[in-house]
Amino acid sequence: MKPFSRKFGDHSQSLVILHGVFGSSDNWQTIAKRLSDNYSVYTLDARNHGQSPHDGSMNFDSMAKDLIEFIDDNALLNPILIGHSMGGKTVMAFADKYPDEAKSIVVIDIGPKNYPIHHRQIIDALLSINFSILKTRKDVEMELGKTIPDFGTRQFLMKSLYWKNDTELDWRFNVQAIKDNINEIGIGQLHNHPYLKPTLFIKGDKSNYILEEDWDDILKLFPHAKLCTVKNAGHWVHADNPEGFMECLNDFLSKQ
Repeated sequence: MKPFSRKFGDHSQSLVILHGVFGSSDNWQTIAKRLSDNYSVYTLDARNHGQSPHDGSMNFDSMAKDLIEFIDDNALLNPILIGHSMGGKTVMAFADKYPDEAKSIVVIDIGPKNYPIHHRQIIDALLSINFSILKTRKDVEMELGKTIPDFGTRQFLMKSLYWKNDTELDWRFNVQAIKDNINEIGIGQLHNHPYLKPTLFIKGDKSNYILEEDWDDILKLFPHAKLCTVKNAGHWVHADNPEGFMECLNDFLSKQ
């Protein structure tokens, strides 16, 4: 599958950024523009997200294959791969499946372990939206507010609402495919061999996705991994504290 992408900058070293579940390449536009002074930066829409094709299959093997197809199609040589949450798991799966393709990887606020599914409330809320009745963005947001009280979460989801035609709204992500494959999104990953290239894990200090007791297991799979913790940030590290995030990232990139 050929993912939709955006490109920022034109340099010899390329960076490829992968978003998390329910996100899109748009979520990384601000960071990509900042990085584009020194790199060719590609932000991708995962399958069933943004403007990428929809498909019934959605697991990390298929998403890693989408990524290698993108790298091959664009003749990227030794790209640096950056992935947040679901995108981070895709990057880790890619590193195991294609260990010689990337120069290094950056994994943002996720680990290779199994994570309990906690998106069912959001999925049910998205599937409950009847676009034949709800005709304005305000109507959709008000309906989401009945089951998703957190304003930030609603605004994040609303970024993927678009006009399918002149009179009808729709979600850009394939909610049914995400629901059908949601167990795959949090699944723990089994790696065939350790990844020996430079690896950075970035976590938010307010997030519990990467715990201190996880680090020994992470090092078994990524023996050269470093951890950088961003203060005053939760799971959406790059949005909560972009300056702290960029400091972690730029320090790692400057050593590549």
